[in-house]
Amino acid sequence: MAKILVVDDAKFLRTALATILRKKNHEIVGEAENGKEAVRLYQELEPDIVTMDITMPVMNGIDATKKIIDIDPNASVIMCSAMGQQKVVVEAIELGAKDFIVKPFDENRIYDAIDRVLHLKF
Repeated sequence: MAKILVVDDAKFLRTALATILRKKNHEIVGEAENGKEAVRLYQELEPDIVTMDITMPVMNGIDATKKIIDIDPNASVIMCSAMGQQKVVVEAIELGAKDFIVKPFDENRIYDAIDRVLHLKF
């Protein structure tokens, strides 16, 4: 299964997403509460996939995704957005994000996104 870095400024959302991912035996290798921390942890932990919130303090998910893809053009980032952020999601996909998940989280949609990205990666 995949090694996943979960990035969201809301602890309860990181916990909820990690719980869902662990049900399918994915390993949560780290959690970050802002984009700057996500970039640092990406370099340290080398996860297979990053789930990236868009709106966060310090550095937002778009800027963090840019930096991660600059570091590793093959990085697999899945954006997590609230309803109504479609324009930002399109920007993220154009930057190289592989997929997106809409909040509130739907377990099956999460599994589909992870599976799709894993098939692209391996």
